[in-house]
Amino acid sequence: MRRILVTGALGQIGSELVLALRARYGSEAVIASDIRLPPLETLKPGEHFEFLDSTNARQIQDMVRNRDIGTVYHLAALLSATSEEKPHVAWELNMGGLYKVLEVARQHDCKVFFPSSIGAFGPGTPKDNTPQDTIQRPTTMYGVTKVAGELLCDYYHRRFAVDTRGLRFPGLISYATPPGGGTTDYAVAIFYDAIRYGRYTCFLSPGTRLDMMYMPDAITALIGVMEADPAKLIHRNSFNVTAMNFTPEELAQEIRKHIPDFELRYDVDPVRQAIADSWPNSLDCSAARAEWDFAPQYGLGAMVEDMLTKLRARIS
Repeated sequence: MRRILVTGALGQIGSELVLALRARYGSEAVIASDIRLPPLETLKPGEHFEFLDSTNARQIQDMVRNRDIGTVYHLAALLSATSEEKPHVAWELNMGGLYKVLEVARQHDCKVFFPSSIGAFGPGTPKDNTPQDTIQRPTTMYGVTKVAGELLCDYYHRRFAVDTRGLRFPGLISYATPPGGGTTDYAVAIFYDAIRYGRYTCFLSPGTRLDMMYMPDAITALIGVMEADPAKLIHRNSFNVTAMNFTPEELAQEIRKHIPDFELRYDVDPVRQAIADSWPNSLDCSAARAEWDFAPQYGLGAMVEDMLTKLRARIS
């Protein structure tokens, strides 16, 4: 079996994906990489971690050739809010990095996973039960890079037969990594402050309704689409996926079942609110269910209970 490379391995998705891939395929089969390096004491015998700048074509080429890489999970990217602060950096990393990965994949016959997002949609998209195939006119640099990334992956599949696959993730919730500059990161930060202080100040307005997914379901979906029978895939890039849907107040109500005195306040950030308002309220993920049996396990109640349990243990 050729090895698996994960770029952006220290990010929100990568941190947990690497663990899941090592458990599934063995530590020797997985190469984690990032432009940051983890503390040496966190690496166990047989685990591989490499410095890799995914905007550097030579580094990617050398990594794929020297490590016999057959699959690339390309996760290195700037998130939505950070991309608005640094649009030129977002374009260079999100698009330039993907192009270089696809070029190396074409030359070395690699499969490529590219994570898209609800950010790929815009104000003109149907807001409720957003279809798999619909208008995509995002109003953020993050969204522009996601739509362009989806199209570029489709192009490399049609033109060069590169096995590209992807998912349009909603907001992702994880206890393993802290919030990282995304518009939906309130749904992660709220748990930290609920445990530590019993209160949280939300940067989105009370009625902001968005789709979300707990990270264990996201990881299962990510591996699932890459293992799916290619003959059954109609869309490839990128499948709508979702697991739950709530507003900040509905999330707070669920947290109060475990922390009765939890208080939710609001200090709306106009930039992130505008981003959230441009996204769908909910996604139709019937294509993912039909083409590769997508089936999330965590709803709102189960996610909140598990997040509080796992995060309390982590913080203590």
